[in-house]
Amino acid sequence: MANSHPLKNIVDYLFLKYPINDLYNHNTTTKAKYFQDNYIPDIIEGMLDLDSQDLESEAEIQISTEVSNENHINVTLPDLPDINEYVHYLEEIWDSKWLTNDGQFVQLLEKKLKEFMGLKKFLLVSNGTLALQIALKVLNIKGSVITTPFTFAATTNSLLWEGLNPIFADIHPETFNIDPRDVERKITPDTSAIMAVHTYGNPCDVEVIEEIAEDKDLVVIYDGAHAFNVQYKNRSIFSYGDISTLSFHATKAFHTIEGGALVTHDLEVEEKIKLIRNHGIDTSLEEVILPGTNAKMNEFQAIMGLCNLKNIEKNIQIRKLIYECYVENLQDLDVKFQKIQASQYNYAYMPVCFEDEKTRNQVQLTLSQRGYYPRKYFYPLTADFEYFKNKSNDLNRKYDLKTATDVSNSILCLPLYPTLSLVDTYKIINIIREVVS
Repeated sequence: MANSHPLKNIVDYLFLKYPINDLYNHNTTTKAKYFQDNYIPDIIEGMLDLDSQDLESEAEIQISTEVSNENHINVTLPDLPDINEYVHYLEEIWDSKWLTNDGQFVQLLEKKLKEFMGLKKFLLVSNGTLALQIALKVLNIKGSVITTPFTFAATTNSLLWEGLNPIFADIHPETFNIDPRDVERKITPDTSAIMAVHTYGNPCDVEVIEEIAEDKDLVVIYDGAHAFNVQYKNRSIFSYGDISTLSFHATKAFHTIEGGALVTHDLEVEEKIKLIRNHGIDTSLEEVILPGTNAKMNEFQAIMGLCNLKNIEKNIQIRKLIYECYVENLQDLDVKFQKIQASQYNYAYMPVCFEDEKTRNQVQLTLSQRGYYPRKYFYPLTADFEYFKNKSNDLNRKYDLKTATDVSNSILCLPLYPTLSLVDTYKIINIIREVVS
């Protein structure tokens, strides 16, 4: 038996990392209980018999569980519940024929998510981009908004759609979040708000940002698209700011196919959001009382959320396991990981910064040639989008975004999702080590 095989090493790592030595000794009773109580993914169970196999060749290993047979492993894959459970909800929708307009399942999901995250004023909408636009609208934001360029397009685009002027602040080199010191430097009399992003779900420096906002009388909106159930100092990250938004897009740690939400702490703002997301209609009066939009979540989205909520804690534990496996096996290389500031994290993404752009690109190319497709997430910076350049605006130079540029040019998000097998995880690790070592 070849004890040095990498797959054997990863099993040893897992058994050292987690208290499952009884499993390794094939204690069947303990094994059944542990899998039931601690959410250890099936793939580990399939790897328990590795020590009885010839590990000389990776091709000879037969995993007796549902490992990926695909030749195309994307950076993420949506979590899908048992189809029979989803169909059960579908049958109820078919019976009621209530498909949208604040149906029973939207109401139920909103209630359950509030309870799950310990939030009081939580409102579902049809997607995360509309959540951002509604936040800007309901708070009557005007003029300039200081934001980060290291983000998904929706953050910047929501500002442009609302006729606002995005002012880009640089990011912190370790957390990859907006740098409060640069935010403070870029405040002008035209500045009305700060829109910060909890990048990859990692909490911003919320305490400093809110001190600045209070001192300068600014509104704070947090784009928490990635931050489902994240906590900072044992407090929900959505308890900060004037409004926080979430995305429940299919690629997120928790999803409703498409979807999003807003969190506020102000009753008047909550009531206004309810009106805006439904065309400005006051249903009690059956009158349109303000110019709203259509941002209603439908019942099909909601039942996907109800199904996924049942599995979310298990899936986050699996994400954590894979995340730590990457870190454990890559940390001796010339790479940098994001400094996580959360007291409770969701492990939605696996960002890694390489030495330079050339190395990052070579890692991406080599992985893709072997069927693994990481993503340069976020590259380019939103400040470098062509629609700014077409107006002869070199916003990167104007706002001196050196750190954001360095991170964007070296970042790569590796595949990470609950059904990613540890076999594939370790293959990705080995390919990266081939390129970087």
